[in-house]
Amino acid sequence: MSPTPQEIFQRYVHAGPLSRDPDALAETFTEDGVFEAPLQPDGATLPRRIVGREAIRTAMAAYYARSPKGGRAPNFARSAAVLHTTADPEVFIAEIDTVFDGADGEDDEVVSLVQIFRTRDGRIAHLRDYFSPAALD
Repeated sequence: MSPTPQEIFQRYVHAGPLSRDPDALAETFTEDGVFEAPLQPDGATLPRRIVGREAIRTAMAAYYARSPKGGRAPNFARSAAVLHTTADPEVFIAEIDTVFDGADGEDDEVVSLVQIFRTRDGRIAHLRDYFSPAALD
């Protein structure tokens, strides 16, 4: 039985944003998987388009090596995601609100993003990650 969109998403989140493990993250993708971050500017640490599991592994290792925004990590217990299935059983959409706790009296910051997943055989074949690079870097 194929994993559900929820299971695929949970594996992706655990491997990537939660544990920042480029090897585990790469394994959530098909061998020819594509990761796209269309809003990334030229020359950013994370390229706009990465093709292939090994290239995803390498690019994410470099991305995870940098410090999180302002040295603050996301508060995953306070963050939220909603998944939307589509007419195509291999496509689902994630709406995500990531909370960064305010430091020393500052207000919390919520960064919202959308991810579109296309899956094949229980892995991510194509992920389009729409987030504001300025909000996370």
